[in-house]
Amino acid sequence: MDPRVLIVKRAAQELKDGQLVNLGFGMPTQASNYLAPGVRVMFHGENGVIGIGPKPTASKAQADVTNAGAEPITLVPGAAIMDLATSQGIMRKGYLDITILGALEVDQLGNIANWAVKRNGKWWPGIGGAMDLCYGTKTVIACLMHTDKAGNSKVLKKCTLPLTGKGCLKTIITEKAVFDVGDNKLILKEHAPGVTLDEIRKCTDADFIVADTFREMQFDEPKAALAAR
Repeated sequence: MDPRVLIVKRAAQELKDGQLVNLGFGMPTQASNYLAPGVRVMFHGENGVIGIGPKPTASKAQADVTNAGAEPITLVPGAAIMDLATSQGIMRKGYLDITILGALEVDQLGNIANWAVKRNGKWWPGIGGAMDLCYGTKTVIACLMHTDKAGNSKVLKKCTLPLTGKGCLKTIITEKAVFDVGDNKLILKEHAPGVTLDEIRKCTDADFIVADTFREMQFDEPKAALAAR
């Protein structure tokens, strides 16, 4: 299985029926394709929409109906459109049940860094709305590759990049493992198929303990599902 598909399929298992959900740019947006049968959620777009539906065909796409990443969307019955300030208020006031964010780094303190890397002496690309999501969402989950291209751990004792959210993470999902955030350490809950505990230890900088219930990630046959209608 493609590592990124594995990550988003596992992340989709965290979504529960009836939730109001925000999915971050990039990899997390694909989690909506792998909802469990019977799970119906409402998706929020930080640019000002609740009720994002399936991606439209090219002929049905409208330039003024997009998500926060400027990707064309459809709207489900009951969808609400609002100005950006109202949408930011929803994010900050705790109305969202869960957000799944991509990350550049995470650490054992539950911190996440996902908004910038330094290029040519400047931080790039910019903050966006992730800080508001980290502050106001009840449950924040990070999705990322376990290591960088050089094989260095991105699951750290302490983030080195500028933080997006401090102590906000509940769960970390990589192509190798699933961790919950505990008291100044991570709790290893699951391993990916074919990945051993020893492999995870070797590529993880963060301190972690192994849960009593530690097991292999479980996946059903792929079944795409749509947002609530």
